[in-house]
Amino acid sequence: MSAPYGQLPRWVEFGLLPLVNVVVAFLVSGLVVLFIGVSPLEAVGYLISGALGSGEGLGFTLFYATSFMFTGLAVAVAFHAGLFNIGGEGQVYVGGLGAALAALALDRYAPWFVTVPAACIGAFAFGAAWAFIPAWLQAKRGSHIVITTIMFNFIAAALMVYLLVNVMKQPGTMSPQTRLFDTGAAIPRLGWLMQLFGMKLGTAPLNLMFLVALVAALLVWVLIWRTRFGYEIRTMGTSRTAATYAGIPYVRTVVITMLISGGLAGLMAVNVVLGDHGKLQIEFPSGAGFVGIAVALMGRSHPAGIVIAAILFGILYQGGAELAFWVPNISREMIILIQGLVVLFAGALENMFRPALVRLFARRPQAAHKAA
Repeated sequence: MSAPYGQLPRWVEFGLLPLVNVVVAFLVSGLVVLFIGVSPLEAVGYLISGALGSGEGLGFTLFYATSFMFTGLAVAVAFHAGLFNIGGEGQVYVGGLGAALAALALDRYAPWFVTVPAACIGAFAFGAAWAFIPAWLQAKRGSHIVITTIMFNFIAAALMVYLLVNVMKQPGTMSPQTRLFDTGAAIPRLGWLMQLFGMKLGTAPLNLMFLVALVAALLVWVLIWRTRFGYEIRTMGTSRTAATYAGIPYVRTVVITMLISGGLAGLMAVNVVLGDHGKLQIEFPSGAGFVGIAVALMGRSHPAGIVIAAILFGILYQGGAELAFWVPNISREMIILIQGLVVLFAGALENMFRPALVRLFARRPQAAHKAA
């Protein structure tokens, strides 16, 4: 018997299905933790308390979530156009170069409210520029966007190593990094936000970019669902043939969409380079570009879902670090395994439970004629 057909209600598609996937991922993770002799309930307790149990822990959680929001939004914008942007890591890397150049040029002469917007513009522009060539190759030459963006990740990493070792390295040091930014490039931290809830931020680097990420999510929602270009993006993602027949220019849509996607990924660099490290250094993206793929998949490429999924991954990163510290049997590699299981069920196996949910909740079309 074939599976029932029909469209899932939105609350099932965007709420229940991702929740089921996450719960199953944690259940499987619990079995792994139990196998090594640790109580799953104890492990969950350490994870939750480490991520949410204090102002400092919550600050680190939201700091990580900020980075994942930007990269998740970047993947989602491209995905709505039928493009799979795997190049977020490289776009973040090059976006960091744009942010750092702005900071190095202005930090000693201008206040933060001049330097930080300039760094955001630089990060967005450099990230967008790095996405332009793969977009053009896809639109004009038919090169697959997945292959070209992956290749550009490696090129970006090699380029940044060269620049930080041979061009931008601070004189008199051996570390491949720029000089420390001056106070004019210091992004204000959100300690006042924690104080509203009676908590202290402590050493957590949660900064103004968290609010910028929320604004970016709102703007992406407006772009995709409330503008003509957003309609063209969604039409292209649904059917390129139908979009071309409707007169939507393929090359323009692909290139502009990828520029926006790359720019959003580049913005993530500001959160880390200016908001935490205070300098540009090697490997600062730390895999956030790839985590953005899982965040976008889990969030169903919807900005609201991406915000929630980013916070979940922030909890996994911060809570996982605390768990590995307090429970010696659980190594950092075990935490990566748990994160990988969440990615697996939210991404590769996201449709595993869909047939059962379709049978339960799908809207079936009414019969055109009733039996006499």
